[in-house]
Amino acid sequence: MSLSRRDLVKSPLALAAASTVGLAAAADVRAQPATVDTRERIQLWPRTPDGALHPDMAELIEQTSTSPYYSSRRASRILKPYMIAMPAAQPNGSAVLIIPGGSFQYAYFEHEGYYVADILNRVGISCFILIYRMAQDGWKDPVRVGPADAQRAMRMIRAQAARFHLDPERVGVLGFSAGGFLTTTLATRHAAPLYAPVDATDKLSARPFLAAPIYPVQSVDPAYAYGGVAPSLFGGTPTPAQIREWSPDLNVTADAAPTFLVHAEDDGAVPVANTVRLRDAMVAAKITVETHLFAHGGHGFGVGGRPGSPDGLWLPLFINFAREQKLFA
Repeated sequence: MSLSRRDLVKSPLALAAASTVGLAAAADVRAQPATVDTRERIQLWPRTPDGALHPDMAELIEQTSTSPYYSSRRASRILKPYMIAMPAAQPNGSAVLIIPGGSFQYAYFEHEGYYVADILNRVGISCFILIYRMAQDGWKDPVRVGPADAQRAMRMIRAQAARFHLDPERVGVLGFSAGGFLTTTLATRHAAPLYAPVDATDKLSARPFLAAPIYPVQSVDPAYAYGGVAPSLFGGTPTPAQIREWSPDLNVTADAAPTFLVHAEDDGAVPVANTVRLRDAMVAAKITVETHLFAHGGHGFGVGGRPGSPDGLWLPLFINFAREQKLFA
């Protein structure tokens, strides 16, 4: 599908606004049944993963918007991680795994999930939104559970490529904030053995065709890191060995995925140095990288969530990058 530059810029802006029309939100934050959505769920693992410190926890869906015109739900207490499939009506063979953020405690699956997928679907990109295990929910090895789920999700998409009319090679990943940690880990450590193989799916590659970390949690070095990283992932200050292993900017090799980066200079939650350091490491390794630093936007703007933020600007730029990288024609 071919779009002119004018269409490329205008269409996602209009679609982002349209995504919010008719979405009712509660007047307060309240729990809703986990079965509120009817989109197809694809379970990641053939059985419940080991290592849960709270094996009886039940998935919780909460509404966080107070607007009657805008929905912003989040998921937590994920014992059995899964993907939400949003295939394009006219698929062009490409796919993107979307990884919402939420401080390693929640997955904000609408403004960092559904609304993004809706726009990408319009240009023929099928999407899969990852609802992954949260480090803060209590796991024996909290730093590993999210990245392991992300690796498994990439392999699952490829394993089901024929069913969704996909080219298994052309699968990218796009993630936000804490989901950006999973995204950057995939971009740089896709071949790392983060879990024991469970079936034939695990013979497939987890390397993304391209990666798009959006205001990502990336470094776990306290000098640059988001303040919630250490307590969430390590339960305290990381050791030098943990910093070396789990900071994607320190793990960029020649096999890293081409990367598209977005951050706001006034992000008060995740320092923009996370993006700058990853960009510098990609350039040093001669990996294709495109970086957009906006003067204003704060943190967590996603798509459609905040007037005046760059939420209507970055996604057309990503679509153009994806086309240039041949994710789709």
